[in-house]
Amino acid sequence: MNKKSKWRYFMDWVNGEEVIETPKKVTWKKIDFEKWKTIFQKYLWNDRKKSIFYLIMCVFVSVVFISILLQTVNTLPYFGGSNNPASNEVVQRYIESGVEETGATNIVAGMILDYRAFDTFGESNVLFLAVICVVMLLKKDKYNTTEAEEREQKEDDMFEKQDANIILKRIANLLIPLLFLFGIYVVLNGHISPGGGFSGGAIIGAGLVLYASVNGQQKIQKFFTYKIFVRINVGCLLTYCVLKGYSFFTGANHLPNIIPKGVPGALLSGGLILPLNICVGMIVACTIYGFYALFTKGEI
Repeated sequence: MNKKSKWRYFMDWVNGEEVIETPKKVTWKKIDFEKWKTIFQKYLWNDRKKSIFYLIMCVFVSVVFISILLQTVNTLPYFGGSNNPASNEVVQRYIESGVEETGATNIVAGMILDYRAFDTFGESNVLFLAVICVVMLLKKDKYNTTEAEEREQKEDDMFEKQDANIILKRIANLLIPLLFLFGIYVVLNGHISPGGGFSGGAIIGAGLVLYASVNGQQKIQKFFTYKIFVRINVGCLLTYCVLKGYSFFTGANHLPNIIPKGVPGALLSGGLILPLNICVGMIVACTIYGFYALFTKGEI
């Protein structure tokens, strides 16, 4: 039986003849069960075993950490007890001998930048590492910026240039120098009055954020670029490490101050506390502005 072409079927249909298509022969392939079993054991079963192993390890690690935390909580002294840290000789030492040993009339500044200066160094490192992580995730450059994002960035820049709210800009530009001066005052007087590097740095960082939000980040990048941001953070951390990192190697025993303690209550007093306050303040200010710049524009 000769097989008809498609054209012949079409002509028969046009002429009104009954079109009978030859049914196609269905061939059944033999399923290779061994092949599918090998694939299942090689990929699916192995992944399942890995998942079960990871689940067991997660539960094990969680149970271990929870047990350690519960044991720690169980061994803590009860509130108001005689062996409570709030009632031991450490607090008495801070209050009675703090001014004499640190030269700072602000007991809190003497505690965090002299007695516990190495802990504060760790906190400053945490801030720096947090900014670096955000930089790695959000910083926009030629490698991780799409055309749509570049177009949106240009539109935002045009909007900032066209924004002519003169009253708010003038008032903000009057407040910004006052914020910087007050932040510097809080940092420099942190060892003799309430304040210090953390609070003063937060005020300076707020001034940088206000300047960038009012005048645009292109203006602030004329004097505060990414390189300056990195140099300030790294320089302050290295300075802090050189001045107080030795206490880690000396069993928390402090060496004599390089700078004289001076007269308690004077601006140039407290030994190393004043330069340490300056380092912490600059790190905090850069961290606050860095978060703002990265989350808004993706660049510093």
